[in-house]
Amino acid sequence: MVAVTGPGTTTPAATPAAAPAPAAGPKQARSRVTRRHLLEAAVSCLAEHGWAGSTVAVVAERAGVSRGAAQHHFRTREDLFTAAVEYVAEERSTALRELFHAGPAARPAVVEALVDLYTGVLFRAALQLWVAASNEEQLRPRVTELEARVGRETHRIAVELLGADESVPGVRETVQGLLDMARGLGLANVLTDDTARRERVVAQWARILDATLG
Repeated sequence: MVAVTGPGTTTPAATPAAAPAPAAGPKQARSRVTRRHLLEAAVSCLAEHGWAGSTVAVVAERAGVSRGAAQHHFRTREDLFTAAVEYVAEERSTALRELFHAGPAARPAVVEALVDLYTGVLFRAALQLWVAASNEEQLRPRVTELEARVGRETHRIAVELLGADESVPGVRETVQGLLDMARGLGLANVLTDDTARRERVVAQWARILDATLG
């Protein structure tokens, strides 16, 4: 569109300025807080009570909201628990990156931090979800896809923090072996406190990484 300014002359008309995006109001803020409480409560319930004992009603009570409010955010039980594990996994990944915000760090510290990902509440919750998915047909594809996505992201973070060059033969397998080992330590820690043995294994893996990665 053009505006006429005189005989034989035109100039582009001023384009109306776009209206600023409305700021999120109190209702949207409350909705985000409720959703976060539900996700965190779902992970805690799953870790403590397993799949069988973790219903939407139980999670809603723990989060301090009504069951209707929970179902407003998450239509099904599967929606709630897969979203919860993904949410906390993303939070842990962010925290891990911030812990080493300057990039590659001392390898013993990185190995210990990666192992810690598999020895807390998140791992216990994810483990319960995996067990449930082995028996629940409607849950299995969602958990399989979620685990693959979280696994890829964790691998990327490990490569970044270790300063690993995966173009070198054997490096990718060594990094993946570290993560597989960390998962195994997480499993060992489910039934007993495996802290002492874990410390020795972490120290040995740091030495292996130094020898392999240079």
